[in-house]
Amino acid sequence: MTRLCTTEGLTEDQSEILKAVRAFVDKEIIPVANELEHADEYPTEIIEGLKELGVFGLMIPEEYGGLGESLLTYALCVEEIARGWMSVSGVINTHFIVAYMLMQHGTPEQKEKYLPKMALGEVRGAFSMSEPGLGSDVSAISTKATKTDDGYEITGQKMWLTNGATSTLVACLVKTDEGSDSVYKNMTTFLIEKEAGFGETAQGVTVPGKIDKMGYKGVETTELVLEGHRISADQILGGEPGKGFFHMMDGVEVGRVNVAARACGLAWRGFELAVEYAQQRKTFGKAIAEHQAVLFRLAEMATKVEVAHTMMVRAARLKDKGERMDVEAGMAKMVASEYANEVVEDAFRIHGGYGYSKEYEIERLMREVKFMLIGEGTSDIQKMIIGRQLLKEYKL
Repeated sequence: MTRLCTTEGLTEDQSEILKAVRAFVDKEIIPVANELEHADEYPTEIIEGLKELGVFGLMIPEEYGGLGESLLTYALCVEEIARGWMSVSGVINTHFIVAYMLMQHGTPEQKEKYLPKMALGEVRGAFSMSEPGLGSDVSAISTKATKTDDGYEITGQKMWLTNGATSTLVACLVKTDEGSDSVYKNMTTFLIEKEAGFGETAQGVTVPGKIDKMGYKGVETTELVLEGHRISADQILGGEPGKGFFHMMDGVEVGRVNVAARACGLAWRGFELAVEYAQQRKTFGKAIAEHQAVLFRLAEMATKVEVAHTMMVRAARLKDKGERMDVEAGMAKMVASEYANEVVEDAFRIHGGYGYSKEYEIERLMREVKFMLIGEGTSDIQKMIIGRQLLKEYKL
């Protein structure tokens, strides 16, 4: 156990779960991450191992076959996994958000139908809000569900689906326009079932192919094309149209804690690589860690790792207590993503020319960490959320 990223007040069960996940990361993920990432190869064996550990059902209640653990336990596991390879934590993230939305908002029938299989990783979830012409402006979505005699017909194009091909259940936000004056009450989340793979994966559902990315490799990111996809009304999350925006925002809130945890894991690994290399590399007759410039940099990096971890833990604990935490989640996500980028870049600087070589792990981290700046809302979006809420609370 290292000094950094320790969490006080954990139960024995939480500690044992984290111990098992950390051992798995050290043995099964870190040794193969670079090779798989450079090949852009899906980590099949790693995912099977995480299924056996119960990670896919960490927060799913025991009555549905999960472990019934807290958001904090889940976030700390994500931090550990991202420390090994950020892409693997991405495989779990969208699955977790869909499961969480079902737990919070699904009908009894929907929970019974999906959660037991999601706990085992047999049904894999994907989460879809974005479209090719928009990102953060969710109110501008154009994908539309039109009412028919026996349900709905959905047409449109969605973008940036993590697990777009491997998933078999997509929580998809669309417009339903059923008469409300508010655009936010004219959106509905549908639970779209499909086969895993590319091409036409269900009637009127096509996954065109992988989007080639700078980093975040191994896990696929895709588009989702819907052309007259017929779906029954009982596939509406919660059974009632018009609540999709609010369901999605609840999912995004815990998703921001998740992304903060992933950023914490990247920062933690960046520091580990830097402090190890700084003690091995020698210049002017001594290890570079003994030069004040590098020593100061290491001290600042470790402090940023601790600040990000502490804020992420606080946000998760607030959610577990049932308290509002949109501000805290936004703060944690913003600080963790910004600090992760700074820590990883400092680790890159400490490595010098070797940091530019694909033989060194820090090269991979440099590409992966950039995603933290935009995933689940940019820092500018987080600032808007934080600032608006603060103005309400501190109104003159």
